[in-house]
Amino acid sequence: MVYDKVAARYDRAMAPLEKGFLAGWRAETLALLPENAKILEIGAGTGANFRFYPPAECAVASELSLAMLDLARSKTEAVSLIQADAEVLPFAANSFDAAFATLVFCSIPKPENAFAEIRRIVRPGGRVVLLEHVRPDGALGVLFDFFNVFTTALIADRFNRRTASCAAESGLDVLEVRRKMLGVFNLIVCENR
Repeated sequence: MVYDKVAARYDRAMAPLEKGFLAGWRAETLALLPENAKILEIGAGTGANFRFYPPAECAVASELSLAMLDLARSKTEAVSLIQADAEVLPFAANSFDAAFATLVFCSIPKPENAFAEIRRIVRPGGRVVLLEHVRPDGALGVLFDFFNVFTTALIADRFNRRTASCAAESGLDVLEVRRKMLGVFNLIVCENR
């Protein structure tokens, strides 16, 4: 798995982006989660979101990469960590009040399967919040289509996903899309039906 191979260098590589804008966007994203609720993070990586978690009745973070999960363990005692594939989540139906992901759906092979799982494990009326890099509109989108050929082959990262559309097609109600950096990033707020 590619993320097992890059885990040791991941935080250092992301540090300039975190300082520049990602940390602020992470804080904005997690501020949209309900407080004192049961929340699930999909694809926790090395735990960059942990410091922004709202007060929660129960906080669980899932991650497929064992190497990333090992690094995340050193950053929290308040969040339960579990190795899990976003396409096959090991939780009962309606287990959570909310779920969220940041910079994850680009690397999920079949995002429609992950959205089906999110719809299953988040209670009806529950919130789903995503911060994702996506295919922007116009000429920039065509450039992203070109880059996608290489990023998919090299690091299993799909640069041209239309995550808000995929969320809506899966049955989530998309309440809001906040475009960031010319639409390259989207903060997507949804509600489960």
